[in-house]
Amino acid sequence: MNCHVMAPQYYTWSHSSHREVAGCADCHVPQDNYFNKYMVKATDGLRHSWVFSTRTEPQVITIHPARKDVVQDNCIRCHSHLINDDRLRMTTSSFHEARMGRNCIDCHRETPHGRVNSLSSVPYARVPIKMQPVPDWVMRMTRRGQEGEGSNP
Repeated sequence: MNCHVMAPQYYTWSHSSHREVAGCADCHVPQDNYFNKYMVKATDGLRHSWVFSTRTEPQVITIHPARKDVVQDNCIRCHSHLINDDRLRMTTSSFHEARMGRNCIDCHRETPHGRVNSLSSVPYARVPIKMQPVPDWVMRMTRRGQEGEGSNP
């Protein structure tokens, strides 16, 4: 998470159940082989660098169409036991037939990011920043100033 435009996505993911088992790359990067994984990382990295350098990032971040298949494959990789569970086919086969040929995110679009619509949709999302301790000399000056305020009438 190295860019402020991803703050809402990071924030919503960090409050989801997926944060315990999957990071960004687990869902958004191919896991089938080394070559595919690093090819996607390289091409996406170049595209992101271009967009951020030219300041053409969209207000509403959406998944790149070429990456929807990657996310779908990773959903199936982690959740194949659910897809093949006969108990989840409900009582009729029509439910199972209706979901065939569809992407998981067609129905589960808010997993794990919730309702992220734009940079302003998650008002308290902040890019994680390492907190810098306040230097001792600032703390001493602050304490002296507070002590001095109470002694003056």
